[in-house]
Amino acid sequence: MPDMLVKLYDLPPLEPCLEQMREQGITIRHAMPYERGVVMEWVRKHFGDGWAAECEAAFSYQPVTCLIAVADGTIRGFACYEATARNFFGPTGVDEACRGQGIGRALLLAALYGQKAMGYGYSIIGGAGPVDYYVKACGATVIEGSSPGIYPETIRSEATAPE
Repeated sequence: MPDMLVKLYDLPPLEPCLEQMREQGITIRHAMPYERGVVMEWVRKHFGDGWAAECEAAFSYQPVTCLIAVADGTIRGFACYEATARNFFGPTGVDEACRGQGIGRALLLAALYGQKAMGYGYSIIGGAGPVDYYVKACGATVIEGSSPGIYPETIRSEATAPE
C-alpha cells in the first residue's frame, strides 16, 4: 500500500462534517489521557494489536493526538496523527456497524486540521489502504515508490511466527 500526500493548506472545510456528526448525536474530539485504557481496548478489539500499539503512541503527546468519535458514551471510531511517525496520519478506523455515516471523513479532516494547527503544510497518510477514498475525502495524492514506506516487513512474536 502506498503512502499518500495531503496539502493541508487546501483542505475541505471541517465544520460541515462536525455539524453532520452533531446532528447524528456523534461528537468528534481528542481523547483524554485518562481514557487511554478504554480507547486501547476498543482499538485492539476492532482493529488488532498493531493498530492499538500505534494508537497508544498518540497518548504520549499533550494534547493527545488521537481523536475519537463518541455517541451515547461509546466509541464509534478513532483517528491518530503524529503516532507512528512525525507528520503522519493514521491509524484510523470506524466500527463496522457505523460505517457509511461520515464518521471516518469527519475524523480524517479533524486530524488533518490538527496537523495543520501544528504548523505542517502537508500530511502523509502512511500505507493508505483505500486510496480512492483519500483522493475523494481530502484530495490526497499517491507518493510514487512509497510502498512499503515506513512499514517494512514486521516482526512477529514467537506465538504467531510460523514454524
